[in-house]
Amino acid sequence: MHITIICVGKIKEKYLTMAIDEYSKRLSRYCKLDVIEVTDEKTEENASESFNDMVKRKEGERILKQLKEDSYVITLEITGKMLTSPELAAHISTLGVNGRGHITFIIGGSLGLSEAVSKRSDYKLSFSKMTFPHQLMRVILLEQIYRSFRINSNEPYHK
Repeated sequence: MHITIICVGKIKEKYLTMAIDEYSKRLSRYCKLDVIEVTDEKTEENASESFNDMVKRKEGERILKQLKEDSYVITLEITGKMLTSPELAAHISTLGVNGRGHITFIIGGSLGLSEAVSKRSDYKLSFSKMTFPHQLMRVILLEQIYRSFRINSNEPYHK
């Protein structure tokens, strides 16, 4: 299976980079993993809604340029469906069984995803009703993908 994560912005904190590297290494025995970073736009405090929409649109255009036509797209959105870890594992397994060998997860920037990216999504996934920093979300997503492969391989995982 091929997993791609498209995310907005670079990781600045070393501790997050170390965690991302660790989960990427662990995942290498289960799948081909690509992490694609697209440039984030500068945001302003108390910016107008139209300015924020423009930021999301520009970031969204960069995201959409990176998408492969045959990829099953899962966007991380606060309004998406919440799954347990076993349910996410089952979803990934079902995609593989149905011949969807390439899954792309998308993490938006600090303002979220553009409408165009959300519309392109095949599945909207939410990890919580809470908001997380998009940089930390990358670590959480990688851990859950790793956990999914462990579950699907009938290997022990922390409960």
